[in-house]
Amino acid sequence: MTEISAGVAAVNGLRMHYLRAGSGSPVVLLHGWPQTSHCWRKVLPALAAEHTVIAPDLRGYGRTDKPGHGYDKRTMASDVAALVESLGFDRVAVVGHDRGARVGHRWALDRPEQVARLAVLDILPTREVWRRWDVEVAKRYWHWTFHLQPDLPERLVGADVAGYLGYFFERWTYNRHGLEPEAVAEYVRAFSAPGALRAGFDDYRASFPDDADADDADYAAGRRVSAPVLAVWGGSALFGVAPVLDVWRDYADDVRGEPIAECGHFLAEERPDELLAVLRPFLAGG
Repeated sequence: MTEISAGVAAVNGLRMHYLRAGSGSPVVLLHGWPQTSHCWRKVLPALAAEHTVIAPDLRGYGRTDKPGHGYDKRTMASDVAALVESLGFDRVAVVGHDRGARVGHRWALDRPEQVARLAVLDILPTREVWRRWDVEVAKRYWHWTFHLQPDLPERLVGADVAGYLGYFFERWTYNRHGLEPEAVAEYVRAFSAPGALRAGFDDYRASFPDDADADDADYAAGRRVSAPVLAVWGGSALFGVAPVLDVWRDYADDVRGEPIAECGHFLAEERPDELLAVLRPFLAGG
């Protein structure tokens, strides 16, 4: 049975909580919203059979500190970069889901020497979400603009954290049994902690203009991800008919990937075996 340990590292002025298991080449797993490192529970043990796996709670999430600043992806990427350095690693593979994939994308741009491989799960680049904004995208991503508003989301959502998060866990899933009641309860607990809602919304608030400005500057300068990129997405998830691989090839030099059939947004929980089948050869250098 895989032994998973929990740790806390003091990095970038934060106390950052993380899970660690296994040995071998290092792989960092970055969760999204509205989740924590708990989302990797079904794939972490299998990956740990071949790798040292590190799964942190990002700035503002889970058991990591929730400061009132620093939610731009450049700062959040520097958090996890400092974490892996503190653990003695200088080059890692990164697997990010949702907001965590946006952190991973920025990490690979800012520190190409540190990111050996990057897997992005169920996202398009942040710049592309804004660039493609129309009625159909707005219907799928309405929560982005809601979360951008100051103070209001905290007030409205705080009255019913379980109800709000439950909306996304139902609407964004195809295999709803993949998010078992105990997991949903853990996420509700995490986002009911003081400062947690505000921190999660601040993550979105940093998308515009901070992250958008940084992304636009990189794109204008021709900066692309040089590491191999694996893009995996749920076949029944948010994108609809977006040409995912073609989009990512405009931002990275070496892109491959595929959808997972009959899967919604939460790949690691809805279809863990299918996700592992795609991740394992990529992480092994295939």
